[in-house]
Amino acid sequence: MPTIAILYICTGKYEVFWKNFYESAERFLLPGYEKHYFVFTDAATIYGDAAPTIHKIYQEPLDWPYPTLYRFRFFKRVEKELAAFDYVYFFNANIKVVKTVIAKDFLPLEEEDLVVTQHPYFWKKTNAQFTYERNPASAAYVPAGEGSIYAAGGLNGGSTGKYLSFINTCYDYTEQDLSQNIIAVWHDESYLNRYIIGKKIKVLHPGFLYPAEITIPFEKVMHLERKQDFLQGFGKYREEEKKKWYHFITSLFQSKK
Repeated sequence: MPTIAILYICTGKYEVFWKNFYESAERFLLPGYEKHYFVFTDAATIYGDAAPTIHKIYQEPLDWPYPTLYRFRFFKRVEKELAAFDYVYFFNANIKVVKTVIAKDFLPLEEEDLVVTQHPYFWKKTNAQFTYERNPASAAYVPAGEGSIYAAGGLNGGSTGKYLSFINTCYDYTEQDLSQNIIAVWHDESYLNRYIIGKKIKVLHPGFLYPAEITIPFEKVMHLERKQDFLQGFGKYREEEKKKWYHFITSLFQSKK
């Protein structure tokens, strides 16, 4: 039986999404495959965690943007465990699978380096409108004119060896930038988009990350649940995150003076 390792982060308030994701993945995602879930969380218990296929990894909650910026640090902690699987995929916390997903539509071909999802807000935009990292000092830098798609950070994967190469490369990118007090504009997503340029990739259409706020002309395979429907006071919580990010960026600029 083919095996797939699923990487999932739900620290702090985001633990509330886990049950819907897990139940929907068990029902619709790759029937016939053995699925194991590597869940990074600070929750004492999570739904179904007695199951032998659910592996909890303690991760303290961090202020934004660190839960995304440090994503590759998290994944490297279980690198040895992941090596035992055929495939590895990362799923955003608020994804819910709503349609059966079969191997030919989701898994990479042998020659493909990575599977990414076209960003649902950028599928009809031009290269000049893609929000790549444009700071040439950053390891995530993408020069003007390069890049044919803009990939979302919320769903990606691939065969295990190639996905581990992706994790390690983007970990190195992140650490290189942090050593220079540089944070890529969209964190892990910026490093992902730098990594895939020049690579052979499988691109999932935006219906694999169908947003709640807009209608797009793609079949809904997985949708993003509205955070404000699940997280009490989410608007205020998000504003607090943005303020912390602003103060962090300000402190970086001040430290360079």
